[in-house]
Amino acid sequence: MRIRRPEPHTLAGAYALDALDGPDRARFERHAARCQECTREVTGLREATARLAAAAAVPPPAALKDALRAETARTRQLPPLTRPRPAAPRPSARRLGVRRLGMRRLALALGGAAAVAAVTVWVTASLVPPAGPPSASQEIAKVLTAPDAVKLTAQVRTGGTATIVMSHHDRMLVFAAAGLRRLPAAQHYELWLIEPGRDRAAGRLPAPSHGMTGPVVAADLRSGDRLGLTVEPAGTHRPTTPMILELTL
Repeated sequence: MRIRRPEPHTLAGAYALDALDGPDRARFERHAARCQECTREVTGLREATARLAAAAAVPPPAALKDALRAETARTRQLPPLTRPRPAAPRPSARRLGVRRLGMRRLALALGGAAAVAAVTVWVTASLVPPAGPPSASQEIAKVLTAPDAVKLTAQVRTGGTATIVMSHHDRMLVFAAAGLRRLPAAQHYELWLIEPGRDRAAGRLPAPSHGMTGPVVAADLRSGDRLGLTVEPAGTHRPTTPMILELTL
């Protein structure tokens, strides 16, 4: 039985997150060298990934440095080499690929806030294993690596820029914003999924930190939905103020 290889156009999201190895990576790079559409898509997804990373990044706990020092003191170091050792067999490219992929899967399995640099290097901010449903970081990674991932940007009417990466196949989107103005304590930014005759609450944005807000994952996308953003008082279940952002998905 012959296994069908994925179409190169569907690999842009995985390539943007450095999640391709071996033949698939080489095949996509050969394809991208002559496909401007895929090159633009990879560039856009990497920009979105960096923006989402900046919004998700948090300082490590103050006790982390002391914990690392204590663990270093308890861990026996390797003795010095007294004679040459025979060279270890060089792992095959396939084994190296499996090893790298395993580390990426481990990084995605670790819960908490995970930051991704523009070159898609993941930095785990807190190592909390997920329990029960997938963590927010796993959902973000799922959207960013979806074969049909699409990036949108839009200006917020009261100031700031929103970045949205969505997957219609997974019926999810990731929202982050830069430059939103700070709100009084009694108010917050609320996302809405808007369909004819009904507005569905899609997520409350955290307070801006270092100029960045989010990321927030919104699920249950439906055909024809639009995305809206409002400023709301606490406890609201429907939009009570004009939309400061409205975008067709």
